[in-house]
Amino acid sequence: MAILGCGNRGGDVYARYLSELGATVSHLIDPNPGRLDLVRRRHALPESACFGDWESFFAAGRLADALVIATPDDRHLRPCLKALELGYHVLLEKPICLNEADLSTLLAAEEASGGSVTVAHVLRTTPFFQALRGMVQSGELGRMVGVSHAENVAFWHYAHSYVRGNWRRNPPAAPFMLAKSSHDLDILRWLADSPPAWIMCDGALHHFRPKERPMGAAERCLDCPVQACPADARRIYLNRSPDTWPNSVLTASGTHEGVLQALRDGPYGLCAYRGGNDQPDHLSALVHFQNGVQATLTVSAFTHNNTRTLRLMFTGGEVRGQMERGELEIHDFGRGTVEVRRVESGGNHGGGDTGLVRGWLAFLRGEAARPTPLSESLDSHRLAFAAERARASGRVQQL
Repeated sequence: MAILGCGNRGGDVYARYLSELGATVSHLIDPNPGRLDLVRRRHALPESACFGDWESFFAAGRLADALVIATPDDRHLRPCLKALELGYHVLLEKPICLNEADLSTLLAAEEASGGSVTVAHVLRTTPFFQALRGMVQSGELGRMVGVSHAENVAFWHYAHSYVRGNWRRNPPAAPFMLAKSSHDLDILRWLADSPPAWIMCDGALHHFRPKERPMGAAERCLDCPVQACPADARRIYLNRSPDTWPNSVLTASGTHEGVLQALRDGPYGLCAYRGGNDQPDHLSALVHFQNGVQATLTVSAFTHNNTRTLRLMFTGGEVRGQMERGELEIHDFGRGTVEVRRVESGGNHGGGDTGLVRGWLAFLRGEAARPTPLSESLDSHRLAFAAERARASGRVQQL
């Protein structure tokens, strides 16, 4: 396995689980020497197995069986097209691209190649969502009519990723719906088991703006006298282990001193109200699928925890779910019963990161189909691009 992009997702998640599940991480590509060396040492690789850019890696010929692409949002498409040209099987971090027209370009490239692209839609492989999918397919509560889904981003996670982090501005990052919720749009498409027909969406940046800045706030949180600020970087980072996410994004040192240095000098220590971000912090969408299923999706920064909650409405019952707790509350209208089922939900993304890597390896070994076909993954991205157009225009967008 070659890993292109040795940051949190590529170096800390995919490389780790690939190795734990029996694959060999053989090559690393990243322009950041510190991250490259950190991940190299984890996998005991020689310096000759490391590359500072993907052009040099590909120029050396076919060096691995498969490739993970986990670069920043705006640097996914070009290396993926080159990888397909060389016949690689690719695990591609979402979003696929930042230009809607490029979706068709990638699909055509895959169809013309000997390789494949599996988009890292990790939620499909979680026990929680697989249990929901099983209920839809079983028909035990009749036909599913609608879904009400909420992605609860959590106030601190939004401040970390979408105010101070790599996804704070579009461009170069993807629009908020695409960057944060392509997973959720993919799940809605999977549960509905139908291509989408149209979408409408509304949302805005309500709070993390200069006009909302607390009086007397300093430029950096370490110097700030304001008390009880929800976005205070000291509260978000200093009470967490320095070597785990999100602190692992701030520094490769894995030390408390490294986190403090990052808060003194880097973007994660800046006031969240200084105006360096433009992504919405609350939005809602309504999706109509071709088979008649309707789904609503609300994505909000203003939640206390980072989880997904949803209701599935069937002709004969209702299911209420909470991903973080791994809990399904099943109301059967015909029997007049209420049942609570527990579903395993441990690990990153509710076990989805491990599940995705395991499923992808099974596909590469010829033991199973791909976790998600590329043609189906594209629907989530088409929905996200259409949602951004709907949000900007105030009009329903046909797909």
